[in-house]
Amino acid sequence: MRLKAEEATPMSEDETLAAFDRVQPIVASDAEIEAAVGDADLPALLATLALLTQDPALLAEELKPPSPSMTARIAPQGGMSPQAQAKARALATRTLIGYRDAGCPAAAAPPPEWLDRIVQFLIRSGHDDLLDLLRHEINVPDDQGAPGWHVSDFPHAADLKVAVIGSGFAGITAAHRLKQAGLDFTVFEKNDEIGGVWWENTYPGCRLDTPNFAYSLSFAQKQDWTQQFSQQPEILRYLLDVARRSGIRSHVRLNTEVEQLEFDATRSAWKVTARAADGTAHVEHFNFVITAMGLLNRPHVPDFPGIDSFQGEIVHSAAWHERVTVEGKRVALIGTGASAFQIGPEIHSQVSQLHVFQRNPPWMLPTPNYHDDLKPGMQWLLNHVPYYGRWVRFWQFWIGVEGRLHLVEVDPDWKHEVSISAGNEALRQECLATLQQQFADRPELLEHVTPHYPPGAKRMLRDNGTWPEMLKAKQVGLVTQEISHLTQDAIHTKDGKSYPVDLIICATGFKAADFLYPLKVTGRSGQDLHACWDGDCRAYLGISVPGFPNLFMTSGPNTGVVVNGSAIFSSECQVEYTLRAIRHVLSQGLKAVDCREEPLVRYNAYIDKGNESKAWAVAKTSSWYKNKSGRAAQTWPFGMLEYWSLTSTFKPEDHVLW
Repeated sequence: MRLKAEEATPMSEDETLAAFDRVQPIVASDAEIEAAVGDADLPALLATLALLTQDPALLAEELKPPSPSMTARIAPQGGMSPQAQAKARALATRTLIGYRDAGCPAAAAPPPEWLDRIVQFLIRSGHDDLLDLLRHEINVPDDQGAPGWHVSDFPHAADLKVAVIGSGFAGITAAHRLKQAGLDFTVFEKNDEIGGVWWENTYPGCRLDTPNFAYSLSFAQKQDWTQQFSQQPEILRYLLDVARRSGIRSHVRLNTEVEQLEFDATRSAWKVTARAADGTAHVEHFNFVITAMGLLNRPHVPDFPGIDSFQGEIVHSAAWHERVTVEGKRVALIGTGASAFQIGPEIHSQVSQLHVFQRNPPWMLPTPNYHDDLKPGMQWLLNHVPYYGRWVRFWQFWIGVEGRLHLVEVDPDWKHEVSISAGNEALRQECLATLQQQFADRPELLEHVTPHYPPGAKRMLRDNGTWPEMLKAKQVGLVTQEISHLTQDAIHTKDGKSYPVDLIICATGFKAADFLYPLKVTGRSGQDLHACWDGDCRAYLGISVPGFPNLFMTSGPNTGVVVNGSAIFSSECQVEYTLRAIRHVLSQGLKAVDCREEPLVRYNAYIDKGNESKAWAVAKTSSWYKNKSGRAAQTWPFGMLEYWSLTSTFKPEDHVLW
């Protein structure tokens, strides 16, 4: 679905990002309120009501969620006992009725110590070191990630210009923060609309596999999500709304792809060459460049022998278009990763034959509500209780701070042919039990869909039963033999079999190891960035590279969070760090900042050591987590606090400034 800006949520000219938080007054009956609370995410609701009323009874120790560590499943209601849940529902219902009867008064700005007390109620004891990070995510009462400075503070910087490449989540974040700082900026977007991968990916079944409250921007917290794992149109509509409400659309040049960056040492600025849709090239100079091109945005189509001879249609999942039809066709789905997991169940009932080509089976996380709408009571609370959406987002974020990171840590004393620790084995057994139940009637399939590598070694997928149901359908066949070549109407495998097909869907991933591909970047001394990397991309904090001054990356090397946190959090850290760096340059009356080599080497040694102790490093399975040399160049191996701490301060001593 290709939404346009005019199809986003209608709004008046004076609406801002604050509009995402607006709710309707409560006029429901006592019984209706009680019914809604029955569908509530209780820890978040207690925190919300504590913010609204500042009643300490809502934060009683007996109601505190224990928040057990995540395994394959997340403990409902934070692991609260049935007795605690019953008490929490009764108290929340009484509080909401009283709030209604008082006329739904606006919440007063909470004292900092009260806000911290609410946060500490939700998190496990002993994590006070996370408070600054968590204040940023709840974002009450003020925007914690705002730059805190304005370009007007530095008169000599009046003509300074910043280029942002890309307008997905990270590009919108960069544009918003630059606008807050009053900087002159331009966003270059190669597509004909804002949204990045959420504009590009329109394949059947496209949706989030991360809970969507946590997969949203801290400064634009939306209350009225309709599902826990939203579909592509809802995510895109959200991004279009954020862009419009933040006032950045006028700064975006659509249908314009940046092809080359060349650092001009005489001007201490970047020469940016961009090409418009009509083929016209434009050249401008910018003092700083922020790349927001994403990690999984350049499709990878395997170069199968004979691919040019195939007479049917070949489409990559990320290049789906409205002319693609599957009805009544013989279809090949190549790949069993995240996009295949969404496409296959969506199309299998429409095709005459579906051949699913699998290289490595994925581990699946049981997620029964993956396709479900939020419960009616939950939706009512989000639409009527101020700040409830913020605390739901915060609660999901807190659960993901640690995530499953502890389950992918290698225990050198653990001896097992598959798993890498006792916790990893427990996760494996939990997932394996679900597989065995789902394929109990098809033991020959169970053998082929059971992974023989540790959970977490590659991306784990959401499972609500639709994938097993699809594989067992009579018109669907699972092919585990390697593809040898294509002919004009068939795919052939190395065991000599052939599979006649009309349409090939390549759910074969992206050029994840080729950061900034295909952008040509020439640095301070004429060096080519891709030649410097030579397929093994490294960066300081995942943000900057020595010899390439005033160039800041989002979603750079080793910033991909794969078992904890979210890419949104990481990109906000990267953008806020960039604004700190720019401020330092301006405050010193300088023009440029360039990372030094020694901090880069030190930082990457730290990253490599962390990655070497994770499941993806020791597993003998293919994954986009690793580059062609086998090094994990994509993954962040530590917790969210570590990355927050590293990016929360700009260190002049790690840089050359002039």
